[in-house]
Amino acid sequence: MPMIIALVAIVFGSVLFHLLSPWWATPLASNWQPMDNMLTITILITGLFFVAINFFLVYTLIRYRHRAGSRAAYAADNPRLERWLIGATSAGIIALLAPGLFVYAEYIQAPRDALVVDVLGSQWQWRFRLAGAGGKLGATDMRYVTPANPYGIAPDDPAGQDNLIVSNGELHLPLGKPVRMQLRSNDVLHDFFVPPFRARMNIVPGMVSSFWFTPTKIGRFEALCAQLCGIGHANMRGYVVVEAPADFENWRRAQTSFGASRQASAGGAGQSLAAQGRALYLSKGCVACHSVDGSKGVGPSWLGLYGKSETMADGTSALVDEAYLKNFIRDPSARVVQGYAPIMPRIALSDAELNALVAYIQSLGSVAPNVPKPPPLAKREQP
Repeated sequence: MPMIIALVAIVFGSVLFHLLSPWWATPLASNWQPMDNMLTITILITGLFFVAINFFLVYTLIRYRHRAGSRAAYAADNPRLERWLIGATSAGIIALLAPGLFVYAEYIQAPRDALVVDVLGSQWQWRFRLAGAGGKLGATDMRYVTPANPYGIAPDDPAGQDNLIVSNGELHLPLGKPVRMQLRSNDVLHDFFVPPFRARMNIVPGMVSSFWFTPTKIGRFEALCAQLCGIGHANMRGYVVVEAPADFENWRRAQTSFGASRQASAGGAGQSLAAQGRALYLSKGCVACHSVDGSKGVGPSWLGLYGKSETMADGTSALVDEAYLKNFIRDPSARVVQGYAPIMPRIALSDAELNALVAYIQSLGSVAPNVPKPPPLAKREQP
């Protein structure tokens, strides 16, 4: 009897928890209502099997409970029962898989007029590439991959020179425009996931995967990595900003092209050392972890960093001067700043590039003024 009571309580408790608890998904912000429908179908089918199986156990406990003088009869098999079980199980599996196959087929077939965004995942940041004025993404090859050219854009391909490279982890998209996300990785397995879009896809090194969606709500949405990719996995976050088409065009015009970034990394004519450092800050992905406005990020903000005293994880302190910065950038795992995870990768830099980065940090001052906080994430509404 205690087992019967426990099983019945588990079934009713699970159903009530599902119906009453606020676990439901975030409000939909794209065209993928079919994804929510697939989730609903899965929950209904698995829920029905869960209830049926547990009530069947309750029935067997009552029907075949021990009775004085009774004796169990042995039966070799029951073909009729087996046919029913095979049929019910097959119907359940087909009902689970078949609708998803049709949705997935549509999910990876983007419309021809879709905006193409080339997403690059690496430990532990997101980069984005969009076509420039020429309207075409340049050819890429792993032979050309360097810290200054993470996509491996062919330097002799004219189509790639005006490609826009976004290294600060914030991608802007126009409202109501289909977007094809083209995904790649230079190191390990990642997964680009924006929960309100119901859109995600594994990123396998050596492969280019893709999916598409159409943003339907203006807002700022967090992008996550949904595959464990190393010690900094939890900090591998970015943002997708959906805005009016006119605002998107203004943002796109303000982005740096691959050709301009290469020129800046090489030390463009007339550029100051600090200006070269700022270009490197953008092109080498430092912007993904270190802010320059005092706001907290994955790593310490560079505003007011030079000249301050930092407390290390081991309790010691260090003065942030030129020698400290150069040693830290060269070997970031040698010392860890208190309050931050040791996730900064080693980046190959020439002496000239290192001097430019230090000059840029120094130009940001030694006293951090009060600055406004960054805009908060869009709140998740409960249904």
